[in-house]
Amino acid sequence: MKHLYLLLLLGCLLAISCKTDPKPATTDAMEANSKDLVSETPSKENSLSIHPISHATMALTYGNDVIYVDPTGGAQAFKGLPMATTVLITDIHGDHFDLKTLSGLNLSKATVIAPKAVADLFPEDLKTGKTVVLNNDDAFEVSSGFSVKAIPMYNLREEALQFHSKGRGNGYVLTLGGERIYISGDTEDIPEMRALQQIDKAFVCMNLPWTMTVDKAAEAVMEFKPKTVYPYHYRGKDGMSDVKKFKTLINQGDESIEVIQLDWYN
Repeated sequence: MKHLYLLLLLGCLLAISCKTDPKPATTDAMEANSKDLVSETPSKENSLSIHPISHATMALTYGNDVIYVDPTGGAQAFKGLPMATTVLITDIHGDHFDLKTLSGLNLSKATVIAPKAVADLFPEDLKTGKTVVLNNDDAFEVSSGFSVKAIPMYNLREEALQFHSKGRGNGYVLTLGGERIYISGDTEDIPEMRALQQIDKAFVCMNLPWTMTVDKAAEAVMEFKPKTVYPYHYRGKDGMSDVKKFKTLINQGDESIEVIQLDWYN
């Protein structure tokens, strides 16, 4: 009897102990905690959008920054895009600098950045405090987190020196939203291009007789190694350059470089 009483007492104590133990987290509770952690992960509010327009003309948008590059084709070419906050012009030629297009655009909120050879051709209404002249290797901070550096662009081949002399025009490197974006302008595979570093996106020209061959463009790209390259400005005297060959050369030479072909010639 005494042993039976002791057994009953031990069972009661064990039952009480089980009821007072803290309840383990349920599956639902763990899932809720997991969702809370996910919701606290910062999301990328802004991302770069590229809008090819024609040949050398494009628009880049990143958050509140709207950049028109070498605007040509008339104001209607930019229909549906936000007003420019920055305009970049690379050179004096008509496929890069078009006064009719500039006059037709609303540039009231825009900073216009150009080399001196271009700025000297501006009418008085463009020669305002919002016009910034950059010579090769000059830099300008447009806004917090957005800066522009002028990169030389010129010809190397003897037969092409007449087209783009060193020091007249600008390529540009944009630092925007943590990315470095290279816009070549009209150039050959110059040492200054080959020496570029940490380029995330590169827009590289390739058209004869005015700039360089597809092979030279590929050689230069494989030397400065951008993460992504966009062939642009590839309409030459005898038609379109072989951008498929350019992609093949890059893929064979350096698989780490992504080649993206956008539609520049509708």
